[in-house]
Amino acid sequence: MTQSHEQELDLTTLWHRLRRALPWILALSLALAGLAYFWSQSQPEVYEAQASLLVTGGSAQAADGVLGEALVKAPPLPEGAVAEALQSTSVMGPLTDKIAGSPAIPAPEQQRLVQDLKTELAERNLETVRLTSRLDLYGNGIYTVSGRANTPQAAQALTNLAAQSLLEWDKDRALASVRQAQQGFEGQLNQVAAELRAARAGTPERALLVSRQQALQQSLTQVGILEQSISGVLQPLSEAIVPLSPVEPKPLRNALLAGIVGLLLGLGLATLRAVADRKVRSEDDLLDLGLPTLASLPKLRQRDLVMGGLVRAARQAGLYEAIGFLRVNLLSALQGTEHPVVMVTSSAPGEGKSSVTATLADALGSTGKKVLIIDADLRRGTQAQVWQKYMNGAPATWLSLTGSGGAQDTPSALRDPHNVQVLAAAENVHLLPAGQGMQDSLGALNAGQLSEAIQLWRSHYDLVLIDSAPLLALADGLVIGKVADGVVLVTEAGQTDLRAVRNSVRRAERAGLKLLGFVINKQSQSSESSYSYSYSYSPRSRAEG
Repeated sequence: MTQSHEQELDLTTLWHRLRRALPWILALSLALAGLAYFWSQSQPEVYEAQASLLVTGGSAQAADGVLGEALVKAPPLPEGAVAEALQSTSVMGPLTDKIAGSPAIPAPEQQRLVQDLKTELAERNLETVRLTSRLDLYGNGIYTVSGRANTPQAAQALTNLAAQSLLEWDKDRALASVRQAQQGFEGQLNQVAAELRAARAGTPERALLVSRQQALQQSLTQVGILEQSISGVLQPLSEAIVPLSPVEPKPLRNALLAGIVGLLLGLGLATLRAVADRKVRSEDDLLDLGLPTLASLPKLRQRDLVMGGLVRAARQAGLYEAIGFLRVNLLSALQGTEHPVVMVTSSAPGEGKSSVTATLADALGSTGKKVLIIDADLRRGTQAQVWQKYMNGAPATWLSLTGSGGAQDTPSALRDPHNVQVLAAAENVHLLPAGQGMQDSLGALNAGQLSEAIQLWRSHYDLVLIDSAPLLALADGLVIGKVADGVVLVTEAGQTDLRAVRNSVRRAERAGLKLLGFVINKQSQSSESSYSYSYSYSPRSRAEG
C-alpha cells in the first residue's frame, strides 16, 4: 500500500468521522446563532446619518494685483489631509464643544458621545464619526461625513456638527494666508510711519512716504474686506437628514455570521479530534481498509460477567442478536467450504478475541452445528477459564477426538494429532485448551504437525474456530492463519488504534492469510454511531394475538 493511497484512506476515514460528528457541529452552530441573535436584540439601537461636502482642489482666491507679494495663498489640500484633520484636536475640540451645547441631543447622549469621541481620538480609531471620500486625480470630488448615535435626531445633529467643524477648520486654514498678508501690511505701515516721523517736511522723500502709506492702508482695508468673504476648498453639499431605521444591531445578520463561525469552529474541532483520535469507533472507520465489518458487538455489563460468566452474559438480549449477525455473515463468507477452519485474532491483547471466539462457538452450537475451539494462544490462553466459569464447577467431561486417551492441550495434541481428547464445553461445542503458558510458543507450533492436525480434526466438525495470539504481538497467528480458510480480526471500539489495524492487515496480507473481515467488539450501546441490536423483539404472547 503506497503512501499516497494511505493518505487517501485517511481522508476517507476523516470524512466518515466528520459526518458522524455532524449533529454536534450543527448543534454548536445553532447555539451560537441563537446566542448572537438574543444578544443583538439586547443591544441599544444605533442610527447613522450622512452629510456631504464638496471639494474643488483650489485654495483661497485673492486678487494678486491688490495683495501683491505680501499675500500667501492657501495651498490645495493634500491627499488624506481632511481625514487626518478629523482625528485631531483642531476638529474634535470644537466638535465636542458643539455637542455639549446642542439642544437636539439629549444630555445623557451628549455625555456618551463626548466620552466616546475623546476615547476614540486618544486611540486614533474613530467609529462614532467617520469620513469617506470619492475624489478624482486632481483632488476634486465629494467627502461623506457619517455620524452614529443612539437616537435618529442625535445622529443627524452629530453629523451636521461634524461637517460644520470640518468646514470651519478648512476656512481657518484658508484665512491663514490672508492673516499673514494682513500682518505683512501692518508691519510695512509701522515702518513707513517711523520713517515719516524722521523725514523733514516739504522734502520729496516725505511726499513719497506719504503716498506709500496711503497705498498700504488701502491694501490693508481690502485684505480686511477679503477676510470676510474668503472660504476654503470644502463647500457644503447636502446636510444630514433624520435616519428612518437603525444600522445596528442586526440580529439576523449577526446570527447568520455566528452560525457560520460555529459551523467552521465545529468542523475545525471535529477535524482536530478526528486527526488526534485514531481509534476504531464504528464500521465507518474501517471502510477504507477494503474489508467488511461482520458485526458490531455491544459491551457486556461487568455485573453480568461476574454473576454468570461470559457465555451466559452473552446469551442475554443484546450480544446474542449481534452474535447472530456475526454467525450469518461468517457462514456466508465461508459458503462452499466444507468443514471450514476460521482463525480469530486481534491486533493487540485485550481486544476481546477470546470472548468473541467463545460466544460465536456457543451461538453456532445452539443452531445444531458441531464446533471445535482450538486455543492456540499458547502464551496466554483463556478459553479454559471462560468455559469453566460457564460449567459452574461441574465435572469436566473429556471426549476422544482421535485415538484413545491422548493429549488434552494444544501443544501436546500438535505433537501427536492422532491421539487427542477434547473438553465438552457446551452442547455441540468442544474445546482443546492451550494448557500451561509457554515462552516459545512459535517453536511449539513449528515443531508440531499443525497442517496435518487441522486436516485430521476438521472432518469431525462443522466448523473449527482457532483462538490465536494477536498479530502484532507474536508471529504465531501468521503461522496458524496459513492453515485456516479465513481470518477474523477483532477490534475494540474506542481502544484499538487504526494504525495498528492497518499494520495487522498488511502483515496478514504479506503472509498470504485470507482475511474475512472485522468484528468491532465492546461497543457502547449508548454510542450514537453504534448499531443497536438490543431492541425489544420478544415473542408475542397469545393475548397480543
